[in-house]
Amino acid sequence: MNAQTQTLTLQGAAGAIEALCDEPQGTPRGTAVLAHPHPLFGGTMTNKVVQTLARACVQAGWRAVRFNFRGVGASAGTYDEGRAEAGDMRAVIEQVAATGPLVLGGFSFGAFVTSHALQQLAGQRELAALVLVGTAASRFEVAPVDAALHPRTLVVHGEQDDTVPLAAVLDWARPQSLPVTVVPGVEHFFHGQLPLLKSLVTRHLQACAAAPLSSVS
Repeated sequence: MNAQTQTLTLQGAAGAIEALCDEPQGTPRGTAVLAHPHPLFGGTMTNKVVQTLARACVQAGWRAVRFNFRGVGASAGTYDEGRAEAGDMRAVIEQVAATGPLVLGGFSFGAFVTSHALQQLAGQRELAALVLVGTAASRFEVAPVDAALHPRTLVVHGEQDDTVPLAAVLDWARPQSLPVTVVPGVEHFFHGQLPLLKSLVTRHLQACAAAPLSSVS
């Protein structure tokens, strides 16, 4: 993403996990761990939406760590429909953000995996913020977000998303009374509106930084 991007090799249950780390100017507020879209449909940690999330995190003062799920790039292992991928995400968190403030984020399949990694961390870690973009609610069983975390959660979806219909995300969010930010006229990959997405995420992270931490549990 920039000259300061570091390549990391972490360890997961299946072996090596390839990752990229971007540092903000000054002392980081903490670490953001970001998950990419579907591995079987070209999803990688260099996806434009994931890069945009990383840029937003860095701008808001967070260290941003993106990683390739098992079987993608130099990451070992094979696709597991999100089950072992949640384990990959937890392994990344344990190695790059074992302590300190934590942000989790994901795009599409990555948002689905993030929801389950978060559920598995319940009661173990405080979360400073959660960002879910293009959440794949029509294709996977996305885990609900604990009500205590709703004020720190940003769910963003394109009005004209033809990969994951907006209606599916609203059906997931409605029983939780979880707000969804809808970007008019935008499809799944936010073509032409990545700067707006970056702005929405940056503002959310800045607002969360100004408020006291609440527990995930």
